[in-house]
Amino acid sequence: MTAPLHDTSAAETAAVDVAADVPAKAIEGRSPWKIAWTRLKRDRVALAGGVVVIFLILVAIFAPLIVDMFGHPPDEFHEDQIDPLFGTPVKDWGGITKDFLFGVEPINGRDVFSRIVYGARVSLLVAFLAAMFAVLLGTVFGVVAGFFGGWIDAIISRTMDMLLAFPQLLFTIALVSVVPNELLGFEGTGVRMGVLVVVIGFFGWPYVARIVRGQTLSLREREYVEAATSLGAGRGYIIFRELLPNLIAPITVYTTLMIPTNILTEAALSFLGVGVKAPTSSWGQMLSKAITTYETDPMFMIIPGTAIFITVLAFNLFGDGVRDALDPKGSR
Repeated sequence: MTAPLHDTSAAETAAVDVAADVPAKAIEGRSPWKIAWTRLKRDRVALAGGVVVIFLILVAIFAPLIVDMFGHPPDEFHEDQIDPLFGTPVKDWGGITKDFLFGVEPINGRDVFSRIVYGARVSLLVAFLAAMFAVLLGTVFGVVAGFFGGWIDAIISRTMDMLLAFPQLLFTIALVSVVPNELLGFEGTGVRMGVLVVVIGFFGWPYVARIVRGQTLSLREREYVEAATSLGAGRGYIIFRELLPNLIAPITVYTTLMIPTNILTEAALSFLGVGVKAPTSSWGQMLSKAITTYETDPMFMIIPGTAIFITVLAFNLFGDGVRDALDPKGSR
């Protein structure tokens, strides 16, 4: 005897009625930037680097408030914290106490915490402004070289080759030594910082220009550029409406990777004595002073060195994450 067949018509009808009552979920389009942000959120290492970068930027912006709350004026001497015989901090670990969170400088007893906080201002300001200057020049020359080609491309390319082979360090040392103390309304530290921004940015734009030129050579052969040209679009329209929007991603990636390099360059120049002038605080300048006392007070070298290390590492991790998010083909 065979089993009776189940009548599924009623169940199917009920399922169809329920499905009809549920509103269809709209398909939402996602922009390339939203897709990149989704990828970046999955990279916890890059997000950690980004958090540190934001923290450092906030520290640089609110340096006076932070120093008022947790430190002492950066140029204030505290001879009572220094051994008069040896010129080293009287307390252990470089003079670290609840009043001096990172200890004190040898010889004069200045608060290391305050000078590290204010040094972040110098390093980040020089790094960001130099990166913006390099990106501006590199984008302009890279787009012009890649779009127009011919003799214009040849001249710009040979100029980039010469700048890349030029001894930047020697030029900077020679330039700073002849720059007057007052220039264009700035004096002292302002002049030195301006020179560092111009020199670092000027010698950095060929790297940006090479990337932008290569991308422009590829983009100008795309169908949408040819379509715009066939419809009578001018060169200005094609450059600003068709090419530059598609160059934002590689420019952004290279900018995030250029900033830590600029931080190291500024620290190296300050270490060699051609950076900002004393008493303005600088991490590289602090390392330079620590050479003579690292045997008796190693903390004075470790703390600014650690500050440089953490800052550069955070920017590199964040830059790698941004690169992988914007260019999934190049992700590991």
